[in-house]
Amino acid sequence: MCGIIGYVGFRDARTVLIESLKRLDYRGYDSAGIAIIDKKLKIFKDKGEIVKIEKQIPQMKGTTGVGHTRWATHGAVTKENAHPHLSCDKKIAIVHNGIIENFNILKEELIKKGHTFLSDTDSEVIAHLIDDIYKGNLEEAMIAATKKIKGSYAIVAISQDEPLKIVGVRKESPLVIGVGDSENFLASDITAFLKYTNRVMFLNDGELCVITANTIRVYDKNQRPITKKEELITWDIKDSEKSGFPHFMLKEIYDQPETVHHVLRGRISEIEETITFPEQVEKLLKNEITSIHIVACGTSFYAGLAGKYLIEQLTNISVFTELASEYRYFGTRNENSLVIAITQSGETADTLAALREAQLSGCRTLVITNVIGSTATRIADGYILQQSGPEIGVAATKTFTSQIILLFLIALKLSIIQKKLGSNELYNYIVQLKALPRYVRDILQRSNDIIAIAKQLKDATSVFFIGRGINYPLSLEGALKLKEISYIHAEGFAAGELKHGPFALLTDETSVVAIVTQDETYEKILANIGEIKARGSKVIAIAEDKDSETEKHADFMLRFSAGSHVLQCIPITVVLQLLAYHVAHLRKCPIDKPRNLAKSVTVE
Repeated sequence: MCGIIGYVGFRDARTVLIESLKRLDYRGYDSAGIAIIDKKLKIFKDKGEIVKIEKQIPQMKGTTGVGHTRWATHGAVTKENAHPHLSCDKKIAIVHNGIIENFNILKEELIKKGHTFLSDTDSEVIAHLIDDIYKGNLEEAMIAATKKIKGSYAIVAISQDEPLKIVGVRKESPLVIGVGDSENFLASDITAFLKYTNRVMFLNDGELCVITANTIRVYDKNQRPITKKEELITWDIKDSEKSGFPHFMLKEIYDQPETVHHVLRGRISEIEETITFPEQVEKLLKNEITSIHIVACGTSFYAGLAGKYLIEQLTNISVFTELASEYRYFGTRNENSLVIAITQSGETADTLAALREAQLSGCRTLVITNVIGSTATRIADGYILQQSGPEIGVAATKTFTSQIILLFLIALKLSIIQKKLGSNELYNYIVQLKALPRYVRDILQRSNDIIAIAKQLKDATSVFFIGRGINYPLSLEGALKLKEISYIHAEGFAAGELKHGPFALLTDETSVVAIVTQDETYEKILANIGEIKARGSKVIAIAEDKDSETEKHADFMLRFSAGSHVLQCIPITVVLQLLAYHVAHLRKCPIDKPRNLAKSVTVE
């Protein structure tokens, strides 16, 4: 949730930290601050947006500093609770992501020793703990301090007495080193420093790093020096900018013809008629699999639900989709199961915990993620990268469609392995996959039609989304998108379930978005629409261009074109994303940063 940036080098640290914090604000925050060593340690922090805080920050001329965007967990949203936090002598500053579970005990011990606390946060304990131990070597004090801490953390610290050094350590919260020339960075997210470098080193749990402008030292959890592999991030800084769009979300919706191409590139071959994954993934899929458990949270969970329909349609493998937060405590596991964890960031706390639980039970684990080097990629038996580029908007768009496509590729691969898919069928699927960018572009060109429907919904108090089969998880995702960025109450349902309770909520003021495809449930969902109309509710149908029957039943129509019933879910998803976006835009909502939400949930 929170964002961390540390810098040491030759540039003006104030400029670097502020620029980096702006690139982290999509993670969600309520306050922000920076600390810089300008002969003495100077700090400025406050509640509110970075663009407002920036105008109040005094000039600081140092080249070493740390910055932070805070999302409140312990303590209210106040200036005092914002990071960085200082030691009593104001010579040590820390920023922290995570939760310190035993902070009350530590705080009481430190108060007895004479320490004075200025905030209500658990994080401030770290600054005083380091100060209490510090004897001139910051990394030694950090090591000793973390031995006393229980919980999850990414901590970055600087000391006035060692002005050319930054120390960082992590446990269950992400921390990545940005490698520059005569400068180095520490951050919770690659996008923080992507403007300055695309060379990175990822820290594992328990590892500690010490960085200066020209050196990087990393130690394992036993304090032994280790060599970290430097990796190159292929994202371009332009990928994390709006490029003329009013919001990141809209830009990322419009990115999808390209991201669909990227997720397919190198994985499908029309000539060779093959689906190809990295060797470690191929081995996992070729093992005897009795069942698949897909674990995820939020939008990724809905992608997993769509994946269940796709895999079960093409194979004889039973697929169970489970919320990661539930699976880790209550999920059933066996050694012949393949657990597929889906996490856009690769750092979602509940999903990582579920992944670890699966491994402890002997399950094989596969991760679908967008971030190379993330924790998920390092602890799973295999991983597949979405290759979607950075997604800045809190509401997931392009990563959702990429996840569904990857699950479909997994379904095809398993079907090939089981000899359930013939050569001609595979060839047809590959052709249809390659046509997807064209169908997505077609939806983007119909944006005005979607805006017209958005005007019908902008004043709604409640909206239902319904679908059958794979359109059921799409209805859940469509409702989620609308509620999270427009603040309109929305719910998704399997269409046949409306009569089992939700009908009680239907009135002439309730709008219903019905996803209609000409599959085996076509007549059933038309009947469902008729039942809804009988209650006086307006129906907005999303249907194929060639469907002339549905418009006889619905009040409003949104059209899409697609060559494959199986893959219609992709253009339909884009319709739902644009509908939510335009409703929120008409309502003048803060689309990229909806209230109370963060892009990546890295604490439980």
